[in-house]
Amino acid sequence: MNSQFQGKYALVTGGNKGIGFAICKGLLQSGFEVIVAARSLSAAKTAAEKLQSVNSKVRVVELDIADDQSIDQAVKHLSQEIPQLDVLVNNAGIYPDEGVNILTISRELLNQTMNTNAFGPIRTSQAFLPLLEKAPQARIINVSSGYGRLNGLSFDVPSYCLSKLTVNGATIMLADALQAKGIAVNAIDPGWVKTDMGGTSAPRSPEQGADTAIWLATEASVNLSGKLFRDRREISY
Repeated sequence: MNSQFQGKYALVTGGNKGIGFAICKGLLQSGFEVIVAARSLSAAKTAAEKLQSVNSKVRVVELDIADDQSIDQAVKHLSQEIPQLDVLVNNAGIYPDEGVNILTISRELLNQTMNTNAFGPIRTSQAFLPLLEKAPQARIINVSSGYGRLNGLSFDVPSYCLSKLTVNGATIMLADALQAKGIAVNAIDPGWVKTDMGGTSAPRSPEQGADTAIWLATEASVNLSGKLFRDRREISY
């Protein structure tokens, strides 16, 4: 465990499973006190119980990133529990594009995916800003996708691609807006990972998908901001 991160706090949305859970585990091993955020408190608590064997510094919070009231309640609750937030990992997301393409997708499904995957991280970052500002060299890490890159857009994955494209744009804008406050904002492409979303055919483990986010939270220079990374290397948007 790295004592450098003792007394530092990290919140991971969708931290109860998949890449989010692997990020929580890695940050705990680095010495962070980790807050597992999930849409249901029971899911967060179940994940926290699995993480307790790694480190006892695990907190839980109910947080649905598609619901402003839920976000605000989580901020209110945590503001009474922690002095600052050093790392915010916007990991939670949905992948609802089964059986649709850009020619058939409904406005309703587009709205649902954009509201969760794109507007959720923006709104969550806004809401947690007062806690992030209290930390020296805070970091925001957005989990994006190769499907959000300009050369990775697929007409068969319409709402997910557009939502992650927006996440990438929001990362650039948030980085610019928060530069004066010393808060670094970056995005990661975790690759195709074996998760509920990625399926069993995916070639990468959750730990491989989580590695770059953990690196950005711990080892990467705070001067890196507004970038997209895969396997610890900057890649083009």
